[in-house]
Formats: sequence, C-alpha cells, structure tokens
Amino acid sequence: MHAKLRMAALALALSGAAGLAHAADYVVIPLATTVNAPAAVAWKKVGGFCDIGAWLHTTCEITSGGPGVGEVRRIAGRVDEVLVSQTAWSYTYAQPKSPIDYHGTVEIRPDGKDRSRLLYTLVYDAAALPGASPQTKAADVARRTRMFTGVLETMKATAEAK
Repeated sequence: MHAKLRMAALALALSGAAGLAHAADYVVIPLATTVNAPAAVAWKKVGGFCDIGAWLHTTCEITSGGPGVGEVRRIAGRVDEVLVSQTAWSYTYAQPKSPIDYHGTVEIRPDGKDRSRLLYTLVYDAAALPGASPQTKAADVARRTRMFTGVLETMKATAEAK
C-alpha cells in the first residue's frame, strides 16, 4: 500500500513539474558566404577554435580541455563555450550554462577549384529568452543575424587575405 502511495505522489509531483516547462521554439540562423580561396587554405586561417576573439574584436582564451572535443573557450572574459564536435573542416560548440540551449557550427566546404563556402549556423531556443514574445524573438533573431553576418564578413576577409 505504501509503495502505491509513493508512486502516486511521485507521478503527481512529476506532472506538476512538467507544467512549469516551456515548449521549445528552436531558431536556426543559417549564414553563408563565398570565399575566394580553396577550402583547405581558408580553413587554416579561420578554423581555430579561439579565432572567434579576432572576429568579434574581443578576447578569447582556452580555459580547459583539448585540444579538440571537450576544449573550453572563454570569450570576452565571460562567455564559456565547449567544443562538442569537430571534423577536418568544421566544428560545433555549445554554451553549457545557456538558458537558451545555444549552439553554433562553423564550417567550410569546397565550391570549385579556388573557391569555398563558409557557413556559420546558430541554433537556440527562443522560447527561453527573457520576456519571450514574437517581438522579442524577431528582435533577437535580427540582432544575432547582424552580429554574425559581421563575423562571417571578417572571417571571409581573413580567409582571402594574402
């Protein structure tokens, strides 16, 4: 009898906790540009996990792990990101403490003999933004798109530099 009561109490507690969770609203911001350089050449110039400091005109330091998957970088002295996946010409990172479940992927692909495509894709849960509303979401997507379009332009210039 006591086991049944404990199970019922547990089920009730879990159903109440589930009601507090929000429905995820994942946003994907895919950005891309053409680079006038072969992928292998360009990736050597922009493929470092801490290169983002230069692209954002701030600091970046490796604080633990690595090299490779599990490496942690700190951007601007306050944002920690962990390298969660890596290939020869890409990497994906996550912000493990982010309430919006934030992830990003940087990738380069060959696109002809002396060209490549540089891709930067952001994924996050807009429903977890403070004051989440359609207007908040739209403003946040626009802000991130502007910011990372600038990052992509800086990466392109770096990759094409002689």
